[in-house]
Amino acid sequence: MNSTPELRPVVAVVGATGTGKSALALELAHRFSGEVVNADSMQVYRGMDIGTAKLPVARRQGIPHHLLDIWPIRKAANVAEYQTLARQAIEEVHARGRLPILVGGSGLYVRAVLEKFEFPGHDPQIRARIETELDRSGPGSLHARLAAADPAAAAQILPTNTRRLVRALEVIELTGGPFVAELPASSPHFRYCALGLAGDRLALDEALARRVERMWDEGFVAEVIGLPGLAGSPTASRALGYRQILAMLAGEVDEATAKAQTIRATRKFARRQDKWFRRDASVHWLDIGDRDLGARAQVVVRRFLGSSDRD
Repeated sequence: MNSTPELRPVVAVVGATGTGKSALALELAHRFSGEVVNADSMQVYRGMDIGTAKLPVARRQGIPHHLLDIWPIRKAANVAEYQTLARQAIEEVHARGRLPILVGGSGLYVRAVLEKFEFPGHDPQIRARIETELDRSGPGSLHARLAAADPAAAAQILPTNTRRLVRALEVIELTGGPFVAELPASSPHFRYCALGLAGDRLALDEALARRVERMWDEGFVAEVIGLPGLAGSPTASRALGYRQILAMLAGEVDEATAKAQTIRATRKFARRQDKWFRRDASVHWLDIGDRDLGARAQVVVRRFLGSSDRD
């Protein structure tokens, strides 16, 4: 837990997809007069509900939720813009005398809000030119150019990660300096307490498979069909499940294969999320199989706030 007393408090609930972050956030919000601030990079998109496991309004138990459904499908992800909006939402929650609870599994989004984290600017003309080159020459050519300009960044970025590849080249051209592939050293923007949720890996794998099946039953395919412009979106089209269903709708795979691929991709993604947050020694880990999970979380938060309660 971070202990910088002069900064305003924020509680973060983090961890892999399917670990119950939303449920714990609601419990803590009721107990400590909190409001939820979303830190899921796909729940910011309007209409992406079933596939992102976005909590419906009817299930939010009257707790205010912020930064859900803020961007149109066609918008490219912009972490710097999200950072500004999230910090503004947190300050507004503080102004109401309530506790901000940042919730999500998008590690970069969480880090961008909680830490002192500055992003280089953007240049649409430079980006458009690099993307045109990507379409014309392919990612191998761009990766070779990155390796010549910044070998350290090229070693960190796979040629298949075209979005990050384009961004690296944009930053290099924009700033005249190297692209920083590694994250900066930790330095807090808020005084925060991070609660991490994790559990038995095999049990979570089984739960994730059941969740994908449930999403299909709830109309996931129909949701994708009803999102015009999704296929052309630079970010939303790559979301778990959405990408696989788009491939199905394009006739590239059948439905059973799309579902199986979604399950495999979700499990791999959950492992990457867990690995990301495990690198942060400040995270207080809680076992999702613990019957006293909520009570244990409350003890940690109460100690962090430095009082017996916040009602």
